[in-house]
Amino acid sequence: MENQIQLISDGDGLAVIGDRAAVDSFLLTEGLPSKDLGLQRLVTALGNTAGVAQTASELAANSGRWVKLSKESAQLVHKYALRESSKTGLSSGVLKGNSGQIKGFVEFVKVPGSRVANPAILAGAAGIMAQVAMQQTMDEITNYLATIDEKVDDVLRAQKDAVLADMIGVDFVIEEALTIREQVGRVSEVTWSKVQGTSMTIARTQAYTLRQLDALAEKMEQKSKVGDVATTAKKAESKVQEWLAVLARCFQLQDAIAVLELDRVLDASPDELDQHRLALRAARQNRLERIARSTERLMARMDAAAAAANAKVLLHPTASPAVVHSSNYVAAGVVDFRGRLGIADARELLEARPWLDAAAEVRDKALATGSEGIDAAGRLGTETLDRVKSVRDKALETGAEGVEAAGRLGSETLDRARSVRAKLSRQIFPNAGTDEEVTKKSE
Repeated sequence: MENQIQLISDGDGLAVIGDRAAVDSFLLTEGLPSKDLGLQRLVTALGNTAGVAQTASELAANSGRWVKLSKESAQLVHKYALRESSKTGLSSGVLKGNSGQIKGFVEFVKVPGSRVANPAILAGAAGIMAQVAMQQTMDEITNYLATIDEKVDDVLRAQKDAVLADMIGVDFVIEEALTIREQVGRVSEVTWSKVQGTSMTIARTQAYTLRQLDALAEKMEQKSKVGDVATTAKKAESKVQEWLAVLARCFQLQDAIAVLELDRVLDASPDELDQHRLALRAARQNRLERIARSTERLMARMDAAAAAANAKVLLHPTASPAVVHSSNYVAAGVVDFRGRLGIADARELLEARPWLDAAAEVRDKALATGSEGIDAAGRLGTETLDRVKSVRDKALETGAEGVEAAGRLGSETLDRARSVRAKLSRQIFPNAGTDEEVTKKSE
């Protein structure tokens, strides 16, 4: 059926399967970049399965393209109302048009003539989609490692810890298996036997690396002096990048093992492929969540250190901006790393607080405090005069000795009030001159 294409989405990508002209027309109309899905492998893997061989052969003869699920491609799932299966987690549907042109109405995947209606074929196609998605992430990580100064192999070789040293050997074994798979087209029992024991080494290295990132975050939290925080943050710039490189390589190798594992299951137990795909997907999501939590803690503590340093920029005009710079540098690297793994981020870079702004704020607070102090001094003087007058009046009633005592009391109290007001006024008028001149200006 040349005017029919199948759409399958697994949440990570979208497969477009059908006649080459129809598939190309659809992708061109939607403006979506794609890569080959590699459906020809289903012929080899499912060719001997009863009731599937002919369908697999027909399916492999058609074009299959894979599109990474982005904001634009994800809209197609809703646009064409693809039906989701609760059993497989796949959304699928059939588009039909005239003369190879897709006109936009949808029929569900179980309609007669659908190339992927057979459960084994659908599971095989979904398994290949999962492999392509993981290979896409592996390519992203390769590009990520190429953009940083330190190569992961150099980082690993520089470490004396045996946990990291083992990664070099694991890397060689997995790369060899991928090469054989590429040449042979499948993963034999012999090839799989070489790599099936490497998962523990990778998992141990990943756990070790996450602990190192957590340790860096704790060091930032433990420092209280701005100078010490600046030194620790500066060291974190290179250390975090190195550990992220190791963590990226761990994730890349774990995806590579999963690709080989799906091939092995497809070859040995195709009826278990769908369940195995879902199990690998859940395990991969768990790894992503652990990485997300660890890197979030690191960024949160770097941000907290930067905020604390910003608040003390007046006393530490050099160290405080250095902390903010280091925090932004580390955060930019972490955000880039998380983006390669598909972990969303919405963090904005922090801005170092200028020293002049901090100084101006302190000046304004001093002026405000001084003004309030002068008002208080004025109130104190007024209240004192009132008390003096009250004492004087009572003294007049008791005689001359009382008058003399009241006079002395009044003079001493007024002198104290004027002195307090003069000191407060100097905060605003530091060059006013003598206490009498200051007092006069403040009045």
